[in-house]
Amino acid sequence: MGFRVVVIGGDAAGMSVASGVRKRLGEDDEVIVLERGTRTSYSACGIPYWVAGDVASADDLVARTPDEHRANGIDLRLESEATAIDPQARTVSVGGGDDVAYDRLVIATGAEPVRPDLPGIDAAGIHGVQSLDDGQALIDGLAAGPRNVVVVGSGYIGLEIAEACVVRGFDTTVVEQAPNPLPIVEAELGEQIADAMRGRGIHLRPSTAVTGFAVADGQVRAVETDDGTYPADLVILGLGVTARSTIAGEAGLPLGAKGGIVVDDHQRVEGFDDIWAAGDCVVTTDRVTRELVHLPLGTHANKQGMVAADSIASDLLGEAPTLTFPGVVQTAITKFCSLEISRTGLGEQQARDAGFDPVVVSIETTNFAGYMPDPGTMTVVMIADRSSRRLLGAQIVGAEDAALRIDVAGTALAAGLTIDEVVMLDLAYAPPFSSVWSPIQVAARAAVKALA
Repeated sequence: MGFRVVVIGGDAAGMSVASGVRKRLGEDDEVIVLERGTRTSYSACGIPYWVAGDVASADDLVARTPDEHRANGIDLRLESEATAIDPQARTVSVGGGDDVAYDRLVIATGAEPVRPDLPGIDAAGIHGVQSLDDGQALIDGLAAGPRNVVVVGSGYIGLEIAEACVVRGFDTTVVEQAPNPLPIVEAELGEQIADAMRGRGIHLRPSTAVTGFAVADGQVRAVETDDGTYPADLVILGLGVTARSTIAGEAGLPLGAKGGIVVDDHQRVEGFDDIWAAGDCVVTTDRVTRELVHLPLGTHANKQGMVAADSIASDLLGEAPTLTFPGVVQTAITKFCSLEISRTGLGEQQARDAGFDPVVVSIETTNFAGYMPDPGTMTVVMIADRSSRRLLGAQIVGAEDAALRIDVAGTALAAGLTIDEVVMLDLAYAPPFSSVWSPIQVAARAAVKALA
């Protein structure tokens, strides 16, 4: 009898682990995946675009079906929800079924939308957006023709869902507790996002805290705030997510920020030699501050799954692992209609909180040579450390082809470059693609001048 690897969760991280382990282990070894839903390997990030109608169906968001995984030798069990873990007995309890024994365990339970404990929060018509089932429920709710849609929160999901609703012609209100939408970016960029939202007809209510929901006959009727009441037939919660890690915590596994499971750079759970975790349920190291953060993104989930698979297979085969997950610099990108938005690293207040002495510059530039037809504009904010001159972060808001420039800054952060080194990077240039100085380098030059 061979080894048995059990994976809890069948989305990006879980199936990356299962596939990677299956390829390296022998025919006598088992790889079992317990998935509480009915889908596997899908893009949750694509749900807002499915809601908007840009993506035709949920099937288009699925990278690999359950049958495809089973054809590759994985024992995939759908509608099998893990309810408890016993690390001493090495078993996983499954609702409605027998305990499943394991030699090595992977927790890839993902994240869940934040649902604050507010009056009326469980009423019909209040939606979170995390799974394909959530997306279908929201699409069905919009198909009923609500007169007033309210989005609570304007983080990445809130912003993208607000766009989907307004594009589909719904009267849409966005309630945000912070002074500006997408509060992870600097205020001047948030103001540009606010202008774009209002320009598309969204009723934006910044600096407004939700206090509860008015309910009649079990259905939400209004959103109650500290600044008044807003009618609502349908509400979408865009307040971010927390790690879905209850069973890990109940089993005594270590938890960090937003409930994320604490793992090492091989994705092995701290203090538990036969348990790994990956994806939206874990915390990871911020490479700038060296603190543990919860950053749920599919890009990281797939990489962490690959690292965990390497570590588990190497452990079982008596080999040394070859891969590690080095952490993140918190790079992210989104858009609101035609306005592109991206950021990486630390903002000004984050830098101060981390003990840096930040210098902040803001520049306006074009996405390609200004003498070319119809150049778009963008604002780039850059943050650097005064004493070390190290790049700490960058943010971009602008027209088409602006936001992906952030990848240069993200790479520079991962490499620990100074702003002087960023200025001297050898980047591509031709008039249809860029000015002679890349937008990130224009901002870096401004930071150099500010430190002179």
